[in-house]
Parts: sequence; C-alpha cells; structure tokens
Amino acid sequence: MERLLRPKEACQLLSISYSTLLRWIREGKIRVVTTEGGKYRIPYSEIKKYLERREETRAIIYARVSSADQREDLERQINYLTNYATAKGYKVVEVLKDIASGLNTQRKGLLKLFKLVEGRSVDVVLITYKDRLTRFGFEYLEEFFSTMGVKIEVVFGEEPKDTQELVEDLISIITSFAGKIYGMRSHKKTLLIQGVKKLIGELSGEDSEVKG
Repeated sequence: MERLLRPKEACQLLSISYSTLLRWIREGKIRVVTTEGGKYRIPYSEIKKYLERREETRAIIYARVSSADQREDLERQINYLTNYATAKGYKVVEVLKDIASGLNTQRKGLLKLFKLVEGRSVDVVLITYKDRLTRFGFEYLEEFFSTMGVKIEVVFGEEPKDTQELVEDLISIITSFAGKIYGMRSHKKTLLIQGVKKLIGELSGEDSEVKG
C-alpha cells in the first residue's frame, strides 16, 4: 500500500509553505486522496515525481555591502556561499550583489532577484545573514518567496553589529523623513541632518573615551 503523507510532511519534503501546497493542489499540480475520516493526504509518489522533475536544486547567491570600501567583504560573502552551494549539491544559476543600504528597496540585484523568483527560475536563495537581504521585513519576503516555491537559506545566525552600517541606515531614515516634512532641498532638512551627524560623532567619541 502506498504511503500517504500529511500536508505538513509534504510541505517539509517539498520545502514549501502550506499556502503554496494548497495552491498547487487547486491547480492540479499535486494529486491528493481523501481518507475515510474526510482528511486529505498526499501520495508519496506525487512528492517523488515533483522532486525528480527538479533534479538539481537551482540556487541564487545574493550578497550585499553598504559601501564601496567593503568590496572585500562582498567577495568573501560570494566565495563562502559558492562553497556552501557546492557542499549542498546546489547548482548556482546566478550570483547577484549590491553595494547599497539594506533599507534601499530599489537595489538592482534585489529587483532582479524578485523577477527570477516570480519567474520560478530558482529553488533556493542563499545569503550569509538576514540583513544582507533586507534590514526590515525579512519574514514578509520569506513568505512571498515561499508562495513561489522558493526557500531562503540563511547560512549564519544573527549578524554581528556593524556600527557604521547602522549609523548610515539611521541617517538614511532621518534624511527620508526630513525630506518629506521640509522638502528635499530645504535648509531646515540640511541643518537637521548636520545636527544628527554631529550628535552621532559626539556619541561615538564618548564611547571611545569610555572604552579607552
């Protein structure tokens, strides 16, 4: 008798979310059977067929740094993720990289990644840390990718705090809000940003004195 899987088991084997599984069932991509108790189960043969069709796991490497002087770190991310993909048996189909703030939603590499995910041209996205993909809202991206049958693999855990990058992100946020309040070319906006930078500089100096 053929093995029948619960939805949760099927999702784990296919690396997809429950909502994606339901959509595939509605679209006829996966056949289900109904038990006497009225519950639906997925025949293992259906899972096996899908996995065999995929054969190779197509991977996209995504790396990001916030400024040009961090190019060495960018290459380190790419090299590590390339070796990681090889160890996992993944086929790297694209290497995307950005030199921009994690708050910037118009990054060229990120936008290309979205198109590849929407086009179902990838199975897994590899990143070193969550913050490399986005500073905020990682869970939303993870859920969106999952609905496309794409998994995000974060190789490391929480990213070590990069004070300089956090400061740049903070200034970027304040600049954006100040521009909306006063206007992008406003003298008040300029003074506010200068004041924030001065304050951050003074706080950094105090921290250095304490550590010293």
